[in-house]
Amino acid sequence: MSLRHALLGLLAEQPASGWDLTRRFEELLGQVWPAGHPQIYGELRKLQDDGLIEVESEGPRGRKAYRVTEAGIAEVRRWLTATEVDHTIRMETLLRSVFFWLMTPDEIAEHLDREAAYFHGLAARLRELADAKDAGVYGHGPQAESLRIAAEAGIRVTEALGDWADWAQSVPPARPETPARPETPARS
Repeated sequence: MSLRHALLGLLAEQPASGWDLTRRFEELLGQVWPAGHPQIYGELRKLQDDGLIEVESEGPRGRKAYRVTEAGIAEVRRWLTATEVDHTIRMETLLRSVFFWLMTPDEIAEHLDREAAYFHGLAARLRELADAKDAGVYGHGPQAESLRIAAEAGIRVTEALGDWADWAQSVPPARPETPARPETPARS
């Protein structure tokens, strides 16, 4: 996913300041694609330089509110419809599981307990949001409908990861080993 396109999509909903975008980004996308305040401000400058957004207003202390331009809408639509999806998933949870063999069985069990609790808890929070959306709390417009679809994906993925952590606890524990060191060639 491109930070650039995520910001354009958020600004397509409504004009916002960098601070507002940071909060909105964390609220909507923080679990999927974290981005810090400096990253967002840097990208906003690039988007403005490229003519994809413009300053709508400037408030106290130089606070700027940005809006997406027609070129910005065209760019985010191009990204949505004409570029290949990057299916790369970077998940530290799964990366760590590759190296469970370096942990004791108790360490693995504790780790998997924490992972299961985290993912099941996140799925429950996402389910609450989805239920609120279904009850009409967030309205019924296209943005709300799209967010509901995204929330369902989040629910299903996090439930699956929680179920994986539960399942992994039933697997016989790995035995920690000292990794073999490569032999040093003899010097002649």
